[in-house]
Amino acid sequence: MIAQPPFEPPTAFTDPQQALAHAQRIYATSLAHLRQGLRRYIGTPASAWPAGDRVRAHYPFVRMTTANGHHPATGLAYGFVARAGRYETTLTRPDLFADYYLEQFRLLLANHGTALEVGTSHQTIPLPFSFADDVNFEGELAPEQRQRLSDVFDLPDLHAMDDRIANGTWQSAPGEPEPLALFTAPRVDYSLHRLRHYTGTSPEHFQNFVLFTNYQFYIDEFIALGQQAMQDAGSGYSAFVQPGNVITRRAGLPAQPGDDRGTPPPRLPQMPAYHLVREDRSGISFVNIGVGPSNAKTITDHIAVLRPHAWIMVGHCAGLRNSQQLGDYVLAHGYVREDHVLDEDLPLWIPVPALAEVQIALQDAVADVTRLAGADLKRVLRTGTVATTDNRNWELLGEHAPQRRFSQSRAVALDMESATIAANGFRFRVPYGTLLCVSDKPLHGEIKLPGMANQFYRERVSQHLQIGLRAIDRLRENGLDRLHSRKLRGFAEVAFQ
Repeated sequence: MIAQPPFEPPTAFTDPQQALAHAQRIYATSLAHLRQGLRRYIGTPASAWPAGDRVRAHYPFVRMTTANGHHPATGLAYGFVARAGRYETTLTRPDLFADYYLEQFRLLLANHGTALEVGTSHQTIPLPFSFADDVNFEGELAPEQRQRLSDVFDLPDLHAMDDRIANGTWQSAPGEPEPLALFTAPRVDYSLHRLRHYTGTSPEHFQNFVLFTNYQFYIDEFIALGQQAMQDAGSGYSAFVQPGNVITRRAGLPAQPGDDRGTPPPRLPQMPAYHLVREDRSGISFVNIGVGPSNAKTITDHIAVLRPHAWIMVGHCAGLRNSQQLGDYVLAHGYVREDHVLDEDLPLWIPVPALAEVQIALQDAVADVTRLAGADLKRVLRTGTVATTDNRNWELLGEHAPQRRFSQSRAVALDMESATIAANGFRFRVPYGTLLCVSDKPLHGEIKLPGMANQFYRERVSQHLQIGLRAIDRLRENGLDRLHSRKLRGFAEVAFQ
């Protein structure tokens, strides 16, 4: 026998708020059912649990059927489908994604003039995804109960959470609806749980603008800026969140329920995240991804499900031109991808273009912070190709060193993360950009030695971070209709952002 909550047949809505409320009710009922079933399972000896009895619940879904495609006269690159058909996606965490879902529903209703259907889907909710990411229910199970858990509950199924939609390789079976979103509900839940593991902060703290760096020095400066902002009652940020969900509220604001549950971790997680929070989620999340393309892919794979408005890499690089000076900036307008971590998902023959909206914001931010213009600005800011490699010691390859390829590509800088972050931004339709700072010139005898590096860090980290923050201010001020570029969208694209 399978115990499951009442099935909710598709119900039509023309009001986005009512559609969202219905999805929230279905989801809340499903989670309550799974949690109650688990409590019953924990309290029943494994030998006494009836053979064949299962506890199951399903995600809500939203569906739209339209007789015509539409290309509305809007600057937004999402919110509509290009051709007639039936489109559907499963939904999860309608509390966390309430504003996001509401906006997607509103756009679909406005652009197509047809009702949205919301009901119970056929996609089961894996038991671990029905609990908060810091709940370890397995600790309450006896060994025999743990062994039989998959006989009673649905557990995560990797076949239900791949990236075929995002990769453009999805093919619907005859009679099957087309996808409405890049990610299914199980894929989103999977990443939400991984984010807490990798960053030490809960997904609800992440903001819609994300900075990445490959050095802790930048994080130290960001922490100081965050704490300073919290002492300013006029700051546009309402809270500062550090690993362990340690929350500092802005001066004059009362504590919120749950603030006291934050605890500094005994050691930092693999890729610690820090968040300057705005009430509308338009603040800044800053993640130290460490060194290497593997981390860069891992974290962007998971942050992508949050549908941020942009992410930007601000880190160090090797300058490849003799004319560059330590401390000069490099604004990437192209990438050489030798990171190898995305070759199967995004083949190398696919170009990763520069996005004008982000490029202009970064260039203007450099001018704002340095107060330089014209030829003086060009002396410290170079636009060019950035090469990304997965070999940290590429200089030691001797006759096989890639200098010739770098020269042929006209690369001006090299690092280990930027092309990966940009390529995953392209893949997941997240606007991206890269502003690096030259910290050494290994081809010209200036390698990164401790004394030189320490002086460089003192002189440049603060300014570089201020430029990144200023660029995000400009992107926010310019508006989302200018930021979300159509060049990131395919021929037959999903409707959700």
